[in-house]
Amino acid sequence: MAEIDARLREDVHLLGELLGDTFRAERGAKFLVKIEHIRQGAKTARRGSAEGARQLAQTLDALAEDELLPVARAFNQFLNLANIAEQYHRVRRRRADEPLPFEERLLGELLERLQAAGHSRQDLARQIAGLDIELVLTAHPTEVTRRTLIQKYDAIAACLAARDHADLSRREQARIRRELCRLLAEVWHTEEIRRSKPTPVDEAKWGFAVIEHSLWRALPDFLRGVDELLHCCCGTRLPLAATPVRFASWMGGDRDGNPNVTAAVTVEVLLQARRLAAELHLRDVERLITDLSMHQASPALRARVGETPEPYRALLRELRTRLFATRDWAAAALRDGRAPDALVLQDNGELLEPLLLCYDSLSACGMDSIADGPLLDSLRRAHTFGLFLVRLDIRQDASRHVAALDEITTYLGLGRYAEWDEGQRLVFLQRELANPRPLLPAHCRPSADTAEVLATCRVAAQTPAAALGSYVISMAGAPSDVLAVQLLLKEAGLQRPLRVVPLFETLEDLEHAGAAIDRLLAVPGYREGLAGPQEVMIGYSDSAKDAGTVAAAWAQYRAQEALVAVCARHGVELLLFHGRGGTVGRGGGPAHAAILSQPPGSVAGRFRVTEQGEVIRFKFGLPGVAEQNLNLYLAAVLEATLLPPPTPTAEWRALMEHLAADGVAAYRAVVREHPQFVEYFRQATPELELGRLPLGSRPARRRSGGVESLRAIPWIFAWTQTRLMLPAWLGWETALERAVARGEAELLQEMRAHWPFFRTRIDMLEMVLVKADADIARLYDERLVEENLRGLGQQLRDLLSQAVRMVLGLTGQTQLLGNDPVLRESISVRDPYLDPLHLLQVELLARSRKLAEHGESPLEQALLVSVAGIAAGLRNTG
Repeated sequence: MAEIDARLREDVHLLGELLGDTFRAERGAKFLVKIEHIRQGAKTARRGSAEGARQLAQTLDALAEDELLPVARAFNQFLNLANIAEQYHRVRRRRADEPLPFEERLLGELLERLQAAGHSRQDLARQIAGLDIELVLTAHPTEVTRRTLIQKYDAIAACLAARDHADLSRREQARIRRELCRLLAEVWHTEEIRRSKPTPVDEAKWGFAVIEHSLWRALPDFLRGVDELLHCCCGTRLPLAATPVRFASWMGGDRDGNPNVTAAVTVEVLLQARRLAAELHLRDVERLITDLSMHQASPALRARVGETPEPYRALLRELRTRLFATRDWAAAALRDGRAPDALVLQDNGELLEPLLLCYDSLSACGMDSIADGPLLDSLRRAHTFGLFLVRLDIRQDASRHVAALDEITTYLGLGRYAEWDEGQRLVFLQRELANPRPLLPAHCRPSADTAEVLATCRVAAQTPAAALGSYVISMAGAPSDVLAVQLLLKEAGLQRPLRVVPLFETLEDLEHAGAAIDRLLAVPGYREGLAGPQEVMIGYSDSAKDAGTVAAAWAQYRAQEALVAVCARHGVELLLFHGRGGTVGRGGGPAHAAILSQPPGSVAGRFRVTEQGEVIRFKFGLPGVAEQNLNLYLAAVLEATLLPPPTPTAEWRALMEHLAADGVAAYRAVVREHPQFVEYFRQATPELELGRLPLGSRPARRRSGGVESLRAIPWIFAWTQTRLMLPAWLGWETALERAVARGEAELLQEMRAHWPFFRTRIDMLEMVLVKADADIARLYDERLVEENLRGLGQQLRDLLSQAVRMVLGLTGQTQLLGNDPVLRESISVRDPYLDPLHLLQVELLARSRKLAEHGESPLEQALLVSVAGIAAGLRNTG
C-alpha cells in the first residue's frame, strides 16, 4: 500500500486529536470513546473482520436518539478536516530537495516542449497573452457548507501553514495549537448546515466570497508566475492588459427551471457584485496611497495633478473618492434603486486610467521595482475583475421565449408563433429584427410569465456591457431559438451586441448541433451581426442523464468536430462553452486531461467552462490551490491549441460508434425500460429526501414525473450517496464486454495508448469505480428497499462488478488505480469515516420514512449532516 506523506498524516492526526478534545469538553470522555470505537470498528470491518463489522453495527444500532446528530456531526467534521489538510498539503512549503508539484512545473516544461517543437519565443508570448479562458462559477445544490464555516476552514489551513516551519519556538507552537483549538471549537459549536434553502442572492454571495477570500489574491500571483516564466523562457513580459483567465457567473442569472431567479434578483446580484468590486479595489487603493509616497513623477502625471509634493497620492485619492462613491451608490441602489451620480465609476477605463498613469510614471522615473510591486497586482485585478467583479450570464429555456412570442403574435393578430414551422418563424423574426418600430405597443399588458421574460431582457439592455457575459438558451435546437432572443432583446432596447448562445444538451440535440449552427450562420445578415466568435454551449449533464456517459461523451466529441468544421466553412470563429459538472457522470474530472482530450481544432486559444459550487471550493478555495488550478487551465489550453491531439483513425471512430450504441442501449434498458427502476431508485437512494432538504435555490425537478423530470445534479447526487455511482459507469460494462467479445481488445488498448479522448474517459471511469462500493449499496437495499425490488439492486451491483472487471482487463492492473497508489490510498483512507456515515444514513432514512410529517427535527438535521459528510468524503459528488 502506498504511503501518504508523513506530514499530511501528522496534520490529519493533529486535527483529529484536537477535534476529539472538543468532543470531550462538550459531551464527556465516554462520547469520545464511542466515536473511536465506531471508527476502529469501521477500520477493521474494511479489512475483512466479521467481528469488526458486527461491533460497528451493534454500536451504531445502540445509539440513543439524542446521539444520532452528534455522531453524524463528528464524522462529518473528521472528513472536512481531512480535506483541509489534504488541500493545504498541495501547497505546503517544499524542502530544498523536494520537486515542485506537477501544477507548478507544468507550464515551464510545456514552454520548453513547444520551443523544441518549433514554436518561436515571440509566437509563444503572443499566444499566451491572447488566451481567452473564462471560468464560469455556478451555484450547486450539493454545496451545503455554510460560508461562515468555510471561512473557519480557511483559517485552519492558515494555522497549518503557520506551523509548517522547522524552527518554531515552543511558544510559537503553543500559540498555533491554541488557535487551532479555538477554531475547532468554533466549528463544532456552529451548525454546519443551513436551516433554510439559500436564495439565488445567497448563492451569488457565496461565489463572491470565493473571489474575495481567494481568487483576488491568487490571480495576480498566478499572473506574476506566468510573467516570470515568459521572461525566463521567451525573453519578454506579459502585457499589462493581458487577461488570459477571467471569471463569469451564473449565480443570479441562471433562471432555467428556477422560478426564484427573477429580473429583480438579477439586478440585485449585479449591484452586489459592483458594491464588492468597489470595496476590494478600495482596499488596494488605500494600500497604494500608503506606499506611493515618492515625489518624482512623469510630466504626464504632473500635468494631471499639478505641482504637489506627493503626486501619486494626490491622483489615487481622487480614485479613492470615486470608489467610495461607487460603493456607497451600489449599497444605496440595493435599498432604494437610486440612480448613480457623476462621481460613480461606470467604465473600467475610469478605474484603469489613474493606475496606469501611476505605473507609467514610476517606470519612466526608473522606479520599476516600485511599479512592479502591489501597484502591478492592482492593475492586474483591475483588468481581470474590473468594476463588475464577474460577468453575469443570463440563462433561460427556449420554451419560455417561444411562449412569450406566441403571446405577442396572438395579441397582434398575426397567428400562433408556437404553431408555426421553422420557416415561418424565421420569416417573422428576420422581418421584425429589421423593423425599426417597437414590436409591442406601450399599452400592452402581457401575462406574468411573458412580462418576466421581457423584464429580464430589459435588465440585459440596461446593464453595462462589461457586466454581462452571454445569454444562454437551454434546449436550443433551431436558428429561430437564437433569433427569438435577439428580437426580445431588441424589443427591450438593447442597442449593442450580446452573445446569444444555443445550448445543446440531449443526445439528439448534440447529434444535430452542427446542422443547427450551419443553418443559423446561413441566415441572411446573421453572420455580419456577430461581434466576435459564435459561441456554442455543449451540455454534459443532461446528455449523460439522457443516454449514459459512453454515448454522451462520444456525442459531445462529434458535436464539437461538426461545429469546428461548420464555423471554418462559414469563416466564423468558434467559442465552445463546456457545461461540465463536478462528477464523472456530469462530464467532470481532472480539467487538464479533459481539455487535452478535446477534438483537434476545438480549443483554439479560447475555452469557456462552468465550475460547480462544491468544486469551486476544492479548486479555488485556498489562494495557493487556486493558483495551481489556474496554471493547469492555462497550460492545458495552450497545449491543446499548439499541440492538438491526433485525429482519431477510421478504426477508432468505428469502434467508438459501436461502444456508444451498445452503451446507450444498455443504459436505457435499465433507466428507461426496466419497469421497476423508478420505484427502486426512490427506495434505494435518498432522492425524495434530497428534494426537501435545504440544498439549493433551485427545485430538484423541472416538472412532475419520473427520472426524466429530475435535474442531473440530484440524479447523480442520490446515487453517489449510496456509493453505487450508477450514472457514471452504467453502459460501459456492456459496451466494453461486447467489444472484447468481437475480438477488439487490442484495438481498445491502442485507443487507450494513443487517443487522449478515450484514455481520459477510461481514467475517469476507473476513478469513479474506486469510489463505488457494492457492499455499501447493498446495505441501503437491505434496510430500505422492498423485497420484490431487491433483485434489481443485485443486478445493478453485478453490472458494477462487470464494469470493474472490464476496466481492469483494459488497463492490465490487478486492482483499480494500481498505477496511482497514492490517489487510491487517498480515497480509501477516508473509508473508516465514511462507512459509519453510510450506516447512520441508512438508519436515518428508515426512521424518517416512518414519520407522517417532516420538520426541523434532530433526525432530519442528522440526515442532512450525513449527506454533507458523505459528499465531503467523496469530493466532486454533484
